[in-house]
Amino acid sequence: MAMIDDVITYLEMHARPPLQHAPPPLAGKLALMRAEDCPVSFYRYLYETVGTPWLWYERRLLSDEMLAAAISKPSTEIFVLYAGGVPAGYFELETANPRETELNYFGLIPEFIGRGFGPFLLQSAIERAWSRPIGRFWVHTRKFDHPKALGHYQRNGFVVYARQKVRFEDPRLRGILPRSLKHPLLPPLDA
Repeated sequence: MAMIDDVITYLEMHARPPLQHAPPPLAGKLALMRAEDCPVSFYRYLYETVGTPWLWYERRLLSDEMLAAAISKPSTEIFVLYAGGVPAGYFELETANPRETELNYFGLIPEFIGRGFGPFLLQSAIERAWSRPIGRFWVHTRKFDHPKALGHYQRNGFVVYARQKVRFEDPRLRGILPRSLKHPLLPPLDA
C-alpha cells in the first residue's frame, strides 16, 4: 500500500480585505451564477474536472444520496463561472456557522488555468463571503493543490494560522482516481 504524505495549510481572514478588483478576462463573455438545486451529476463534473489533477478524491467516495445531501443543504452555496457559455471553474461556500464562512472548494477547469480567471473567481468568492455579517472567512489548501494556490490566497488577504501533516493511501491505487494520473509531486504508478 503506497501512502502519500501531505500538508494541509489553513488560512483565514477576519475582515474584508481591500480587493484590487482583478479585471475579468473576456469581459462581456463571463457569467458567475449560483447553482441552485445543483444536480449531483453536474456537481460531480465540476468536482472531478477541477479536482482530479490536484488529487481531490474525498467526494468521489460519497454515494449520490450522500453527495446530494451535502450540496443541497441551505448553508451550501455553489457558484459556477462560465466563460463564453461553458463552465470555467467554481467555488463552494459553507455558511452553517452564522459568524463565519468556509471556502470549501475553489478551482478552475484545467483549460482555463493561467488565463486570468483565478484572481477574478477568488475575489468573487471573497466578496460573496463578506456580503454577510461574518467575523471570519477561512479556507484550507494542500501541498498537492495548484502550486500557486497558497500564494494566491495570501495575496488576497488570507493569513496562515495552522498546518497539519496528514497521510493517506494513494487514491490511484484503489481506482478512486485514474492510475494514469500524473502529478509533479508523485511518482507515476506502474501500469
